[in-house]
Amino acid sequence: MEMREIMSKIAILTDSSCDIPQEMAEKYGIDIMSFHILLDDVDYIERESCTNTEFYDKMRAAKGVPSTAAITPIQFCEKYCQYVDEGYTDVIHVPINKSGSSTYNNALMAQGMLREERPEHHLKIHLLDPHTYSMVFGWYLCEMARKLKNGAEISHVIHEFETQMDCMEVILGPYSLKQMKKSGRISAAAAVMGELMGIRPIITLIDGKTRVEAKVRGDDKVVPAMVELCKQRCEGVEDFDYMIGHTNIPQAADLEKACRKAFGKPPLLVFELGGVVSANTGPDTVALVYTGHPRG
Repeated sequence: MEMREIMSKIAILTDSSCDIPQEMAEKYGIDIMSFHILLDDVDYIERESCTNTEFYDKMRAAKGVPSTAAITPIQFCEKYCQYVDEGYTDVIHVPINKSGSSTYNNALMAQGMLREERPEHHLKIHLLDPHTYSMVFGWYLCEMARKLKNGAEISHVIHEFETQMDCMEVILGPYSLKQMKKSGRISAAAAVMGELMGIRPIITLIDGKTRVEAKVRGDDKVVPAMVELCKQRCEGVEDFDYMIGHTNIPQAADLEKACRKAFGKPPLLVFELGGVVSANTGPDTVALVYTGHPRG
């Protein structure tokens, strides 16, 4: 990405947990490194081995649940070396939520390795923790890229991004609980009870931490409960916007319809949850992403 300052050349780097659609990544010149996901002894490379929908189907048919492997320091160092060799002055690197993966710390290690590989390098690496997943930060990463293309300063867009992340919240509505149990998002007892009695947890994801906010009985109660919780949490927010994430299930359309009615505006985006995210939420989940109150 060429900047108005002749001497500046800035890259934006993230990983496949961002769930940025490929066309948006190409439009804004965002580099995305892929995670490996292991499912029933098969190694899948996110965004390469199969589509999101194909991966959901594989999860539904699988005997086990998927596990993900962090991107390694060597992989990051190779990418940083590429930027140095191509004459970049800066890279804004936004990996997956620091508290949910060793990826962030691996990026820190890669910076030390870069000094050994390219001791004379002058690449400035701006490593940011989004404290979240998926298009919750991916959308605003695209906004950052757009503003940089229009001549904004790096310090300004980084401050805006971090301020926005301090407001973002997610409400999850899982319709199957196997992955949630395995990942520790809900207890094994709650998962068993949910499957037996049709009880569905309504879960918030804030600053990388999940919390069961309510439980409803029956799939038809999930969407109304999600919308009502969102209305409560975002009351009084001036610059309210929202997005809808899903795993290609019919309830996504129900959620969008309910949100349009409740909020009087369309979503910024309706997007698919990628492999890394759905490996934790399960293959039958809807997500309501929205602007909440600043957490400071």
